Amino acid sequence: MDDNRISTAAGLYIHVPFCRSKCAYCDFYSVTDVGRIDGYLEALSLEMELYRGFAPVFDTVYMGGGTPSCLPADRLADVLARLRSAFPVSPGSEITVEVNPGDVDTACLERLREAGFNRVSVGVQSFDDAILTTLGRRHGGREGREAVDAARRAGFDNLSIDLIYGVPGQSPEGWRETMESALAVNPEHLSCYELTLERGTPLHRRVEAGQLTLADEDEAYGFFSATSEFLEGRGYIHYEVSNFARTGALISRHNHKYWDHTPYLGLGPSAHSFRGCRRWWNRRDLPRYISDLRAGRAPVDGQEELSQDQLRMEALYFGFRTKRGFTVPRSGSASGWTCCGKRALPCVACATRD
Repeated sequence: MDDNRISTAAGLYIHVPFCRSKCAYCDFYSVTDVGRIDGYLEALSLEMELYRGFAPVFDTVYMGGGTPSCLPADRLADVLARLRSAFPVSPGSEITVEVNPGDVDTACLERLREAGFNRVSVGVQSFDDAILTTLGRRHGGREGREAVDAARRAGFDNLSIDLIYGVPGQSPEGWRETMESALAVNPEHLSCYELTLERGTPLHRRVEAGQLTLADEDEAYGFFSATSEFLEGRGYIHYEVSNFARTGALISRHNHKYWDHTPYLGLGPSAHSFRGCRRWWNRRDLPRYISDLRAGRAPVDGQEELSQDQLRMEALYFGFRTKRGFTVPRSGSASGWTCCGKRALPCVACATRD
């Protein structure tokens, strides 16, 4: 790694590539071979050593996947301890772990909280058993409720719940009931995603075969607008297209790094990193990820150098996603921003509805 230093606090993402089974809609890289966990953890420690000089300080850590909760709580605690040993994680950092219902109970979540995780994201997706079956989720609505209740009993005071709308067979009334169920525990944060079909997934194949019907554009927008109206009516801030927080202090600090072009380091197979004008990503292949690191090689699969024009365009696009929008810097070329703005106008027009 190069020795260039940066002055802003960076984010740290760890991809845990294990799932007990693959969900019907998911295209994130994951494997079900839990026999490779030891090899993965060994390689992850080696990768940490390669990037020790990435940034002078980190103020967010996000452990995602895959399904981090496939690993025992003690193993996740050990990973976090190694991260803190390898990288300068500042006091007061936001440290998030994703968990799935059915994997965790109060004791497990208490262990994670004791280890230093202070934010938990529960992948509920729905409290409706029929919708969960369509999505290929392993858990039912009851397990979803038990998981969020367990997070509260474990003492987590920064709880995020993931939900999905626009699922085949989902009605507006059913979606509202799912949101009502989520609000029963008064979560600090909700992520409400429109279902997107990824080519090659089981759900995509069923829709292509005519076995299921996806919500059309108008129906999807109906779900989106109803979600925003409902949650804002309950006091949540709709701060990004898919994200809601009870207060400005409870937005996902880690996710904002992606939207703000703040440096972030991704560790684990398929993880992405960004610094300066360079973005790179790791292999979507766990065996090769392990073998590369055992051989002393960074498991990088590709990279790109972004021009100033490309960085400006990304800043505009990311800004359109957030309530905060974007601000043209006082320094630099105003004409460069003007050109980017003109090029972005067609995208804004497509996103604007009467």
